[in-house]
Amino acid sequence: IGMYIPDEGSISFLGNPVKIENTQQALRMGISMIHQELSPEPYMTVAENIYLGREPVGRLGLIDKKKMVADTRALLERLEININPNAVMRTLSVANTQMVEIAKAISYDSSLIIMDEPTSAITEREVAQLFRMIRTLREQGVGIIYITHKMDEVFQIADEITVLRDGQYIATVPAAQTDRNSLIAMMVGRELTNLFPKEDAPIGEVVLSVRNLTRNGIVHDVSFDLRRGEILGLSGLMGAGRTEVIEGIFGIKPIDAGTITIMGKEVQIKSPTDAIRHGMALLTEDRKLTGIMGVLSVRDNMMIASLESYAKAGFLNKKIINETCAREKTRLELKTPSMDQLIRNLSGGNQQKVLVSRWLLTVPEILILDEPTRGIDVGAKSEIHRLMSKLAQEGKAIIMISSELPEILGMSDRVLVMHDGRVGGEFARKDATQENIMRAATGQGEVAAV
Repeated sequence: IGMYIPDEGSISFLGNPVKIENTQQALRMGISMIHQELSPEPYMTVAENIYLGREPVGRLGLIDKKKMVADTRALLERLEININPNAVMRTLSVANTQMVEIAKAISYDSSLIIMDEPTSAITEREVAQLFRMIRTLREQGVGIIYITHKMDEVFQIADEITVLRDGQYIATVPAAQTDRNSLIAMMVGRELTNLFPKEDAPIGEVVLSVRNLTRNGIVHDVSFDLRRGEILGLSGLMGAGRTEVIEGIFGIKPIDAGTITIMGKEVQIKSPTDAIRHGMALLTEDRKLTGIMGVLSVRDNMMIASLESYAKAGFLNKKIINETCAREKTRLELKTPSMDQLIRNLSGGNQQKVLVSRWLLTVPEILILDEPTRGIDVGAKSEIHRLMSKLAQEGKAIIMISSELPEILGMSDRVLVMHDGRVGGEFARKDATQENIMRAATGQGEVAAV
């Protein structure tokens, strides 16, 4: 789409050789893209975002806002997206922001639409809705390049599957003529015998106790315990309140009622700084917005939360910092040409490894991982799962928020299910099934004995 100029190779589009030098040229040719990292204009409305740069104008050359809103409403209704065209983007959830980005790409009436991880932040109902859109577009002759790491989606929607690994083309195969294991082997260059390498760890004493946590209108009377060596899976549908609970515990957003007890002592956590001082660490849901600092190096991103530990008399010990970074690079199998590389140039999986390392260097006792494997390849997922299991065996207490049920079922010792801002169910590993979790997530479940 012209974001980068290739050094070699050729591109043909609709049977003709083309040279695409910028994204505007690609759009004029009939190629649009839904980007993995959402980038709306936050203070503009939904309609203004969708038609940015191509607003309809009236006879006097002024923007015809009435027509723009009407066109947006018609587009959203056609796509079965229930969002107000006049809503300001910053007020939307991540899931609704994603749906607006999808609608924007489709609005260009392109011959080719590239979708990069379009389902990373939307619910199962919205995924089904998106797949209906894709099938309709395919019937209309629109070509779709669908980029994803989710195996189930590949086999649901694709006619052909192309595998890339480390920037190299590996193979293209008809979807009907391959299977999950063969595809994974092509993706990682080896057979992955266990996608969820969860090993039993000794479960110790309670390290975190939350009682009646309430954020008015958002979270209601949430209570749970977290034990040493335990991975507690936090499940639920989008908007159920999972991330909001974590924001309250970590001091990102104030709580209106409830208590938090760490290591047997009731604590007041008013800010993330307080949480870190009490031995907590949080890997946030949105890697781009609240995780990486794209203009800084891999080294700076890795060390920024623990720099005080490497300073003496106001000066940083660069030798020890470099040794620490080298050790972390080896431990996490981080792929980067240099620790001086800008982190924004790394793959999503390698960016996530840097963020995990950042928090591990603070030596936390409680590690909160919000969607830790969203938007990363299957090999990096397995590596992060293996690290989680190892940390639990070392006695770390882990909360894992995930929208992927296989991940919840495969990695959790216990599962807490959120529904409408409340605890809708709680299940021991042996009782945690997809059916039980989905019933609890939709308000039909009961809290099982744990």
